Amino acid sequence: MGPLRILHSEAATGFGGQENRIFKEMGAMRAAGHHMEALCQPHARLAQRLRDDGFQVHTLLMDGPRNYVRGVFQVRRILKAGRFDVLNTHSRRDTLLAGVAGRLAGTPLIVRTRHLAVKPGSLLSYTRVPHCVTTVSDHVRRLLLECGAAPDRVATVYSPIPLPPPVERSSLRAELGIPDNAIVVGCVAVMRAKKGHRALIDAMTDLLRRPDVYLVLVGDGSPTLEELQMMVQTRGLQDKVLFTGRRADIPNVLAGFDLFALATEQEASGTVFVEAAAAGLPVVGTDVGGVSEMLQDGVTGVLVPLHDQKALADAIRMLVDDPGRRRAMGQAGMRAVRDSDRFTLEGLVRRTEQCYRGWLKDRIG
Repeated sequence: MGPLRILHSEAATGFGGQENRIFKEMGAMRAAGHHMEALCQPHARLAQRLRDDGFQVHTLLMDGPRNYVRGVFQVRRILKAGRFDVLNTHSRRDTLLAGVAGRLAGTPLIVRTRHLAVKPGSLLSYTRVPHCVTTVSDHVRRLLLECGAAPDRVATVYSPIPLPPPVERSSLRAELGIPDNAIVVGCVAVMRAKKGHRALIDAMTDLLRRPDVYLVLVGDGSPTLEELQMMVQTRGLQDKVLFTGRRADIPNVLAGFDLFALATEQEASGTVFVEAAAAGLPVVGTDVGGVSEMLQDGVTGVLVPLHDQKALADAIRMLVDDPGRRRAMGQAGMRAVRDSDRFTLEGLVRRTEQCYRGWLKDRIG
């Protein structure tokens, strides 16, 4: 079987982790020789990003009954004219629109990718409309199987992370006025309540009274950012908990940390833990969702129970006080990520091709 013709669809108009996964996947699959096109809403940020990168992007409105009916027939024409082998949908709305169009067009394989870490309310957009499903972690896969999805029709394909060259010297500490000999606990995450920033600050409040310990929070998002800033101000920690806002230089930022911690309450995968490990950092995370698949407890980092503030505080304190263990875990994490293709673009392509070709073979022989 030669190169595949693949159409990805996405109804969301913002650009978060899900859209970034689609963008990276399309680029990697194109580089491997496959023909890639996308279907988005006209005002979607993903549509512009893909166009800027040279992809053909079809656009249509996906809201409301009138747009739905019109859209089904419009997408059916796109699929038939493009002779696509695979339609890969990503959200419920575009699955029910483009997926139905794919059924009407006779598209050989319709795949839905599940990005969320909660049980779906219905399997309609996972088993009735698409033929198969890919998930971003085994945790998400298990949730679908528990709802009744067939095991041979659901496969895990991990999201890739960039593996930039090591940063010789980060500019972060100089920018923030942090002494070179201080110990910096860092967190990179969008500012949402479920990301657990408040729990992280709570767990570190006593530790931050020490003159050599700092917490750096990277990311933005209202109103959580403003609420956290007020919390820090109220506790008199404004000189020890530093907010950078959103940053584009994440490798440089990670190189300025001594360890990475994220007390997330809900996570489909948590590839930021992998990015931190690839940068040579020990990681501390909550044992929720797919986080346990991103790190090796006791080897590359520490998993703590959700909402266990003492366990979170103890794990961070242990790494703050033990530079030898920080070094050993950081080196183990770097080796684990760089010596495996699980989270690389090459691994994504290999696994995606394996899924597509295997399922196509089952369907068309």
